[in-house]
Amino acid sequence: MRYFRLLVLGNGISAYGSYLNMVALNVFVYDATGSALAAGLFMAVRLATSVVSGWVSGRLVSVHDRKRLMVGADLCQALALLSLLLAPDGTRPGLLYVLAVVTGGCSTLSQVALRSSIPEIVGAEHRVRANGLLVTGRSLAMIAGFASSGVVVAEFGYSAAFALDAGTFLVSATVLSLLPVRTRAATDAAGGGSAKDSGAARWTARMLLGTAPLLMAMIATRAVDGLGSSSHNVALPIYSSSLDPDHPATFISQFWATWAIGNIVAQQVIGRVTKKTGRTPGERAFALGACVMSAGFIVVFSGLPTVPAVIAALVAGAADGFTEIVYVSRLQTAPDDQRGRLFGLTASAENTGFGLGMLVSGALLETFSPLQVVAAFHGLAIALCAALLLWLVSRGRTTPAPPAAEPAGRDTPTMTEERG
Repeated sequence: MRYFRLLVLGNGISAYGSYLNMVALNVFVYDATGSALAAGLFMAVRLATSVVSGWVSGRLVSVHDRKRLMVGADLCQALALLSLLLAPDGTRPGLLYVLAVVTGGCSTLSQVALRSSIPEIVGAEHRVRANGLLVTGRSLAMIAGFASSGVVVAEFGYSAAFALDAGTFLVSATVLSLLPVRTRAATDAAGGGSAKDSGAARWTARMLLGTAPLLMAMIATRAVDGLGSSSHNVALPIYSSSLDPDHPATFISQFWATWAIGNIVAQQVIGRVTKKTGRTPGERAFALGACVMSAGFIVVFSGLPTVPAVIAALVAGAADGFTEIVYVSRLQTAPDDQRGRLFGLTASAENTGFGLGMLVSGALLETFSPLQVVAAFHGLAIALCAALLLWLVSRGRTTPAPPAAEPAGRDTPTMTEERG
């Protein structure tokens, strides 16, 4: 796992840039255009590009070198930010939408490529731990990005924020390019890409329509989870302002910091359990964890005092991290030549749910309270997860984790876990 830890570090640095970018760019769009509509359009373009990119990314990572795709995605985002930084002030508003397309598409491509590559980088037996490390790195990056964005913009200006953001992508690209990791199965690297790509396309459609309805249900559940996530993201500033109109950022900071701590706790717990038992939690654990996650988010908005609300956020964060690790690890059991399309499909589904939820929840919050909106969206997720759980229990079905052996056909040693 030594090389993978370096990869996690590089990925965490680029994630920090993404979260910094998320705040700084949205504020910059509004400042540069003076229009809330333009700011909303920027977010809409970025989300729409992410949805489309999921389908395209699945094909790309199935036929091209994933390491090069990830490096290229980081470099494209760095170049786009530097172009915005160096452009004359009059041309910047138009370039913003180009930047939205580049960042939305490249971030999705990088995510799909990385998730598809993990079993080949660390070995199938270590994929759960690897996914947990990525969750931890992303959570820490989110805290740092959100916490520092206001300071960076206020003290040094937008140019410094864009330069810092571009620098994080350059660091990530450098780390990736220098690491001696293999991102696809040896049999795929040998050739036959177009034939395998065609087979993967047929397999994905056949699997979703007939041979694996359970996996299709899990992907649908993640899309509905995206609806729930959008509701608490949109409702959080409104709810925080109602708690403390003079300091609306206080509860938001507490919420996200505690959520991230919960994610880290989940990584530690699932890593220890998997190492001790030798088994990966399956679909039942995924459905139950998703129910707990949505229930935790609803409790956060129920008007409890600060301490119980923070505890609920901690539980929601832990369940969120747990379900993501279990879900991603489950999809990674697919053969390498089919894995990319699955992750492309789920990226599109999740981004569609999140984007649609942003629009609908924003409109509903004009009439209903944050609790009502969050409870409705997360309640829908709970209902779907409960139905999935009941179906699994009634059929007495779980999918066991694959044996902790290397996949057939590996002709080079995989990275082994460091001990001591």
